[in-house]
Amino acid sequence: MRAAWYEKQGSAKDVLTLGEMPDPHPAAGEVRIRIAASGINPGDIKKRQDAFGYGMAYARVIPHSDGAGQVDEIGGGVPTEWLGQSVWCYGAQSYRPFGTAAEFTVVPLDQVARLSPGVSMEQGACLGIPGITAHRAVHVAGIVRGRTVLIQGAVGAVGLCAVQLARRAGARVIGIIRSSEDEETATKAGAHEVVRNDDMLAAGVRALAPKGVDHIIEVAFGANIEVDLELLNMGGSIATYATDRETPQIPFWPMVFKNTRLFFLGSDDFPRDAKVLAAKDLNAALEDGWSGFDVAERIPLPEIARAHELAEHPVRRGRVIVIP
Repeated sequence: MRAAWYEKQGSAKDVLTLGEMPDPHPAAGEVRIRIAASGINPGDIKKRQDAFGYGMAYARVIPHSDGAGQVDEIGGGVPTEWLGQSVWCYGAQSYRPFGTAAEFTVVPLDQVARLSPGVSMEQGACLGIPGITAHRAVHVAGIVRGRTVLIQGAVGAVGLCAVQLARRAGARVIGIIRSSEDEETATKAGAHEVVRNDDMLAAGVRALAPKGVDHIIEVAFGANIEVDLELLNMGGSIATYATDRETPQIPFWPMVFKNTRLFFLGSDDFPRDAKVLAAKDLNAALEDGWSGFDVAERIPLPEIARAHELAEHPVRRGRVIVIP
């Protein structure tokens, strides 16, 4: 098969290689997917850059955990009904060396979801890490129906999914946006109200929720923890999946006095049942008419280094997809 890989970490143009590898075959409980679209996430870039300082877990890595395509081979114990199914997958490069930036990938069956009719392969390739992270962020602290949920970065990949999923779960959703240009996107995803992330953020949210918000989904923990705590109701919760600072300070006593619950979310290690439920709910949202993501760039596999550079430094709003 044709695949892209790296055998050392560094900049995209310096380490990503295109070549031929033996076709993979599924073991028991696994399926092989002929990849039609491969999604790029920030985590894929950070692994390639060695941003977390973990080094190379494998001698050769095919990047990208998310993708979509058609099941063309099944391992032992997998029902034959999966053959020929259009699917999306997640975690292909989580604790595994070979992801979706290739003509084929092999994953366990429980990391595969059927692609809903009418949903494009490109859309399916965007769902995995952002959608599952968003679902966990919405639900990790308990039932949100009838509660007020504030979502920082409401038009980012995770934030957009979180807006939709929180709305579907019965929450009142306040989306925090960077500019007025983002308002339509956040509202279309399901936000009841939107507030600009500027000097008037706290006042804007308090005007909408005078008693405070019940749950916050956070993309920039270090930058926003103090304003989040100011806006949070007694006994409220924060679910964070990213930070702008590696070692942020925490206002410990104010959090204690508010009985704040804090959840740190790493998508690779969510409980299996949480991932399966997330995939089910994401498919349901798409089937009910959610439009999902905008795709900004469609890049052929031989140009994967350029795809990574565009994901790192976008020139247009939307996701970057690699087409094998």
